[in-house]
Amino acid sequence: MPQRNDTAIWSGLFRISAESGQTLQAQIRQAIVAAILDRQIAASMPLPSCRILAEKLGVARGTVVLAFQQLVDQGFLVARERRGHFVNPDVLATPAKPHQKAPDQANEIDWKARRKIAASDMPPPAKHENWIKSSYPFVYGQFDPALFPTAEWRECNRMALAVLEIRNWASDMVDRDDPLLIEQIQARLLPRRGIFANPDEIIVTLGAQNALYMLATLLMSKGSKVAMEDPGYPDARSIFRLAGAEIQPVPVDQSGIVTASIANDSGFVFVTPSHHCPTMVPLSAERRQDLLARANRYNQIIIEDGYDSQLLDEAPQQALKSLDRSGRVVYVGSMSKTLAPGLRLGYIVASAGLISELRALRRFMLRHPPANNQRAVALFLSLGHHEALVRRLSSAFDERRKRLVHAISAFLPEWRSTDSAGGTSLWLEGPRGTDARGLAEAAASRSVIIEPGDRFFDQTEKPSRFMRLGISSIALQHIEPGIRELATAAGRRPAAA
Repeated sequence: MPQRNDTAIWSGLFRISAESGQTLQAQIRQAIVAAILDRQIAASMPLPSCRILAEKLGVARGTVVLAFQQLVDQGFLVARERRGHFVNPDVLATPAKPHQKAPDQANEIDWKARRKIAASDMPPPAKHENWIKSSYPFVYGQFDPALFPTAEWRECNRMALAVLEIRNWASDMVDRDDPLLIEQIQARLLPRRGIFANPDEIIVTLGAQNALYMLATLLMSKGSKVAMEDPGYPDARSIFRLAGAEIQPVPVDQSGIVTASIANDSGFVFVTPSHHCPTMVPLSAERRQDLLARANRYNQIIIEDGYDSQLLDEAPQQALKSLDRSGRVVYVGSMSKTLAPGLRLGYIVASAGLISELRALRRFMLRHPPANNQRAVALFLSLGHHEALVRRLSSAFDERRKRLVHAISAFLPEWRSTDSAGGTSLWLEGPRGTDARGLAEAAASRSVIIEPGDRFFDQTEKPSRFMRLGISSIALQHIEPGIRELATAAGRRPAAA
């Protein structure tokens, strides 16, 4: 058994890094807990003294003292006078995690044959796991750490952790949401889109995709027909297909979805009218009125995704929901493009009867989104932090969009862009013969990340000559150099600056 001062053993157990994102104290605690649970430290073996361990790790002695004390309080360690700290024998009395046996290949279950929905067969998402390490991340839907309101978000989380606040959110809310968050959505977010709703007409979701999945589960079945923009939001298309629905692609032009091409027998129409996904064009006023009239005439339900509508536009359009007088429009919103995509917080606004049914469904799925997050976001909204953030992001993204349009004009003049005010991306169409997926691979080798456009089409042309460039996570000064690199990857020699 290793002795207390066996340098090799303790150096192997305690590996800390200033880049891990965790405090040094937390890393020390994590290392000790992992070693205890993995049975790497015996109950008879004292841990190094706080002074020795601090010297080995290159940290302050007080950091180790606090870590040890926390583990004593949690019951992982026991302090014995004049002998040091030892593993609590009660912890070691718990059976260790058994080693898994190698699967029996002959009797292995074929889960694909047993599944009832083909989720893994749907088009995969655009994954850019290491986007933050690339030099030129033209990715959509990510955030810019430099613009994230770290101090304000920390303040709201600290407030949510006050004793009285914990009493408000720690209990099981069953099918309810944080009333303060519902109030803030009702008062702060919806009026900007011209929507005025009662509290019983709003439900909180785990982002827009969770909202769409709930709607599809509740309202759609095999044989349901859903008219969708083509190109359009690929994950919405997959969600509806998983529910058994038949997708009816509808073309899009410079005025948005071509409403005259929507089939009369469509039971549902899914649209992104504020900024069309992915071209970013807004749905014209004439098309909006026609869409609503057709829904009434043919008994259709409109699912409106407020896609990229959180930012300030020079000429903002009101949501379809604000024009709806029959209750046929279901509005899906999200805070992913403003606060943070990783927060996974969205909402649905619809008639009270539908919201009531969604609450009943959600109770069986997840009961309710984490109440502590709901309260922190409610405080963030109530203190005006979100309003300030929206103004800051809108200004920054507007400047980035203009810089991107100028760079494309200079270095990729043969690519046609659909530049619309507002939003966080640009949709580009290359010359005939362009292979956007091949270009993406070539660009990645130059640390440029782009998104090929083939995934947005229901029936993809091969190869696709479309691509999407996001602006939410790339710094202003990196846009022009990134487009120069992209032009080089595309086989063009960039012009002199």
